[in-house]
Amino acid sequence: MATLTPERAAYDAGSIQILEGLSAVRKRPGMYIGSTDARGLHHLIWEVVDNSIDEVLAGCCTEIRVTLHADGTVTVIDNGRGIPVEEHPRYHKPTLEIVMTVLHAGSKFDRSTYKVSGGLHGVGLHVVNALSEWFEVRVRRDGSEYVQRYERGAPVAPLKRVGSAEGTGTEQTFKPDAQIFETLVFDRETVERRLKELSFLNPQVAIHFEDERDHSTSTFHHAGGITEFVADLNQGKNVLFPTPIYLHAQREQTDIEVALQYNDGYNDTTLAFVNNINTVDGGTHVVGLRSALTRTLNDYARERNFLKTDKEGLTGEDVREGLACVLSVKVLEPQFEGQTKAKLGNSEVKGQVESAVHDKLAEFLEEHPAVGQSLIIKAVEAAQAREAARKARELTRRKGLLEGGGLPGKLADCHSRDPAECELFIVEGDSAGGTAKQGRDREFQAILPLRGKILNVEKARLDKMLQNEHIRALLIAIGTGIGDELDLAKLRYHKVILMTDADVDGAHIRTLLLTLFYRKMPALITEGYVYIAQAPLYRIQKGTKFLWAYSDEERDRAVKEFGAKGVVIQRYKGLGEMNAGQLAETTMKPGGRTLLRVTVEDAVKADGLFSVLMGEEVEPRRHYIQEHAVEVTNLDI
Repeated sequence: MATLTPERAAYDAGSIQILEGLSAVRKRPGMYIGSTDARGLHHLIWEVVDNSIDEVLAGCCTEIRVTLHADGTVTVIDNGRGIPVEEHPRYHKPTLEIVMTVLHAGSKFDRSTYKVSGGLHGVGLHVVNALSEWFEVRVRRDGSEYVQRYERGAPVAPLKRVGSAEGTGTEQTFKPDAQIFETLVFDRETVERRLKELSFLNPQVAIHFEDERDHSTSTFHHAGGITEFVADLNQGKNVLFPTPIYLHAQREQTDIEVALQYNDGYNDTTLAFVNNINTVDGGTHVVGLRSALTRTLNDYARERNFLKTDKEGLTGEDVREGLACVLSVKVLEPQFEGQTKAKLGNSEVKGQVESAVHDKLAEFLEEHPAVGQSLIIKAVEAAQAREAARKARELTRRKGLLEGGGLPGKLADCHSRDPAECELFIVEGDSAGGTAKQGRDREFQAILPLRGKILNVEKARLDKMLQNEHIRALLIAIGTGIGDELDLAKLRYHKVILMTDADVDGAHIRTLLLTLFYRKMPALITEGYVYIAQAPLYRIQKGTKFLWAYSDEERDRAVKEFGAKGVVIQRYKGLGEMNAGQLAETTMKPGGRTLLRVTVEDAVKADGLFSVLMGEEVEPRRHYIQEHAVEVTNLDI
């Protein structure tokens, strides 16, 4: 046992700190909003809007307005009941002030005010207040208007009545604190997507959005609810039947809504919500939905002799091929994992959803045999492809290529066998691959060159993928398997890094690889194992001094720093144009490089974007390119 040295700090009663009020939130913001990057910044808006949506769920709100101001502030206005302003009987302060400044104070802990709500942890507005430079609340209630302002969570003046007012509602304006957040710039598309999502889930509300920075405005109101949501997910795809299936049921006190529609593609897009919260990591409600789909379609197929024997059966992967589905449940006491509410844990909800979806879907298929037949034919074809993929895997294993029996010949592996420290660089072409092999650290960096274009998995089933030599080599190198067989415990590298040229071909290859990971190996992305290497675009030199620039803006700053006269600018179109030392120093060596971790912040955006860029339909892709061409700053053809 180690002995205590005098240099060590004492651990006694004085070592224990008590963070009073909202100081705990400012000290550890990640515990409450997940992070202090762009994701956490936008979470502030979600917390405020969710409170307005809770008024919608209570039947007391029909209009919400969200405005992004040019000065970086945000305003959210609703016509709900207005936050109570009368003196709180226990704390003897205005109730509004308690709501804004006391952790775990709220009206969501009993069921007299809100039957269901998204903001159940009682930290929503307090957290936004604590992490804002300033926050101003205006309440219209009981014929009067009240206002109170806060700075970094603390009230700067007492609650004040400022006049009479018609109607009821709450107006909240806040400015995120630069002392807390890494970025203060809100992304218009991110905000619009969430508001549009909420309008699908709450067809009774109209949500108005304005961005004063570019003078854009939008109104989201979808009376068709999640049926319209699914139709929107399938936009630009060939659907098997024109109108999405809508199922609605009540099990005990849980309200369950499902809308689903199949397309002729091979991917599954299932979005699941609990009390309007997007549970991106799934949970018991998703398990129940998937079990019900598999059981119902198997029963239907056997009753109509689509499956020849009882031993045959459709798997979950079979019945979800080409599925676009939205599941929305309202739960009285949801148990979320973490404050960001990414996964539902209520065990009883699994059975409730499974029972409801099985009964309602079976009833629908009985009444619509043509739809039922199209679903089963699609699933049976998927099962046949799955069997072909199984045989392809077995053949590959017999050749000794899988399960570590032999690695691809093009792979230059590293010496270390500790996945936590190992990195795999996926490089475009033999030329760049050769340079990367010379510049790497052989101890922990492996190089896999890919020659030519890999298969577009957006247009192919698994059996076709396994016949493609580039995909096969990639899967063997990574080691996890693919699809439902993916096992992260077998991952050979905890950093899978895409390192391609900064031109059209490089961007295409990078998109093809990201499509493969997103569609067939999503856990690699969600668990944070996929990265994009940022190679420099320019080398700016004057005399013996030089700087690397990773963007046009950095190039211009470097030229200005050196003085324009006598400056030599070298533009790198490909990784192979750098020598091994330059590539290592700027792009590969830890400490000197920049790696971008690939995340899926919004499944709806990602699914739609991959469908547009890599799918069969030409017109949506042309429209996307025309709309975003103005954003391109470097285009090498």
